Order: sequence, then C-alpha cells, then structure tokens
Amino acid sequence: MSDCLFCKILDGEIPSEAVAENDHAYAFRDVAPQAPTHVLVIPRRHEPDIGSLVEADPDAAAGVLRLAKQVADDAEGSYRLVFNTGADAHQMVFHCHAHVLAGRSMGWPPG
Repeated sequence: MSDCLFCKILDGEIPSEAVAENDHAYAFRDVAPQAPTHVLVIPRRHEPDIGSLVEADPDAAAGVLRLAKQVADDAEGSYRLVFNTGADAHQMVFHCHAHVLAGRSMGWPPG
C-alpha cells in the first residue's frame, strides 16, 4: 500500500536498522524502543493484523513467527512477543507486526 509506513520500509523508501529476514518477513529495530531489545517483525505481504494475515497467508504468518523466534533466540533469555491488534490495543501502524521485547524484566499485566 502506497501510504503504509511498513510497506515503505520494505520497499527501501524509509531506512531501517535490519536485524534479520526470511522469505516471508523482515525484522528491524524499533525507533522508539520500550526495552533494551525491541525489534519489529513484519510480513512482506501487507495485511492489517495477525488475524488477517493467518487467514490470507498461513505460510507468511508462520514466517513471521519463525523470524520472531530467531530474533528472540539471538537476544538470549526471556522475551515477550506482542501483536497489538486494533486501535484500542494501541496498534498504530495497520500492517501486521510483532514486537519482540527482551533485555529487562517485564511486568504483568502488560497494559
């Protein structure tokens, strides 16, 4: 989509700090990190959220999860994997994305 921030990152129109990638997904550092490790994992296919992605392309959804696991394994230790879905859940970019958070103790409940 021409106005999607994450599509522009995938197209190279907006720079990002790459962490890892696979055939279905791309991982890059969040510009406003909420933990010492805060990496976003986005599918190459534009879908608004994880529910839409898994219905439209289960292989892409699995690719996002595989890449998120790789990023988390590289961070070592405990981590949190978050998919915000919808405005009330504070999703700000409506292109499916996972947040991999690690490197500090996480509280519960998260919100």
